[in-house]
Amino acid sequence: MIEKIGVFAMKALVYEGPRMVGVEDVPDARIERATDALVRVTTTNICGSDLHMYEGRTDMETGRVLGHENLGEVVQVGAAVDHVRVGDLVCMPFNISCGFCGNCEKGLTAFCLIANPTPAMAGAAYGFADMGPYEGGQAELLRVPYADFNCLVLPPEAEERQTDYVMLSDIFPTGWHATELAGLRAGETVAIYGAGPVGLMAALSARLKSASKVFVVDRHPDRLRLAEEVGAIPVNDADASPVDQILDRTDGIGADRGCECVGFQAHDPQGHEHPNMTLNNLVRSVRFAGSIGVVGLFVPRDPRSPDPLYKEGEVAFDYGLFWFKGQSVGNGQCNVKAYNRELMRLIRTGQARPSWIVSHELPLRKAPEGYEHFDRRDRGWTKVVLHPNAMT
Repeated sequence: MIEKIGVFAMKALVYEGPRMVGVEDVPDARIERATDALVRVTTTNICGSDLHMYEGRTDMETGRVLGHENLGEVVQVGAAVDHVRVGDLVCMPFNISCGFCGNCEKGLTAFCLIANPTPAMAGAAYGFADMGPYEGGQAELLRVPYADFNCLVLPPEAEERQTDYVMLSDIFPTGWHATELAGLRAGETVAIYGAGPVGLMAALSARLKSASKVFVVDRHPDRLRLAEEVGAIPVNDADASPVDQILDRTDGIGADRGCECVGFQAHDPQGHEHPNMTLNNLVRSVRFAGSIGVVGLFVPRDPRSPDPLYKEGEVAFDYGLFWFKGQSVGNGQCNVKAYNRELMRLIRTGQARPSWIVSHELPLRKAPEGYEHFDRRDRGWTKVVLHPNAMT
């Protein structure tokens, strides 16, 4: 791959329109600034957030390369890169951040004031709608801006455990962030809505934090089974009201904390979309004076929403009950760098194995198939990992 640098011959997964992606030849990623690194992508994931773009529910432009959960080998560095070296195996936060603006200095790297050139916008990411011009890593090569800050150099053992370490790019820190926003402490109970990859990572994080009970709400048996594997209590909302099930198992009080890990495309068991559903269910599921962390994606506008309010980014939120119960809420994208180094140590010491959710590993040429199955929530397709430089 190194000999291809600078040649217009890179394979990448390109967004072509709603539910249409294709593997195409695109210009090679390259060093553009002295602070950049160039990474040969060896492992990258399809994220639930990618599906919002895949389904045409965002402003993602056609021709853009997708992929924000990326890991690979550094093959070239800019003249101003001091720490990261050619040959390092690195994992990149999905947040692209400068490291020196006011927000980055406070650890709020998801809201970097420099990396996104769009006026009045904070925060940038790889291959993501409205988060800057950066191409994604579902490709053979990836340009990493501000490389010394954004590359997490991995230990040698990560070469053989890439499906664990790649989760440090987004979903493991994001699941952890959900529990942090919720204020979860040891011995407490937590209700997690959504058993997709992020919800499952929130369940893992809650168990690592010694929560006494972890409830995970979903209706897909394969996902609920994975939640059980880390000691969570599955709550199937197709069987009965998830609120009632949680109240029944907490002596009518409700969980101490709640985590929203679904986002604006939440569906009821009958398949109808309700952007406010999980938010309001959490208000009812969490006790008086409890708190909620929201990491599921919500967007400022969704003209294709079936909900008239959410076309303008608004939801019918049960604020009266929320206020009356004295609850609090924290929300927003995860500041990955606030957690990824410590979570890396949990993986290295064997205390966390986030790859337990991986169901499929595919070469890049099969990425369109992976998107199709993952988007349909086909049974057994719980997390899809791509290997862009695989030979088969």
